Amino acid sequence: MKDYKGKTYSDGDKEWTNFAELCKGCGLCIEKCPQKCLAFDKERNNHYGTFTVKCDISKCIACGICEIHCPDQAIRVDKG
Repeated sequence: MKDYKGKTYSDGDKEWTNFAELCKGCGLCIEKCPQKCLAFDKERNNHYGTFTVKCDISKCIACGICEIHCPDQAIRVDKG
């Protein structure tokens, strides 16, 4: 199995990771987030040439809704 490298946002209590190799930039996670802490990362593209997603970890409650709804399993949410 390939080891994908993700971009992780952490505040010590929780971690939110996006894997650019898997993310197609569909925005479903942004739409479903109840805290509205996700947005497109205009500085980071995926292999499709679209933007990946970034997280404002200070607003994130690590509910995992984004991870559940991601059709490509490109998000991992971990609670500390």
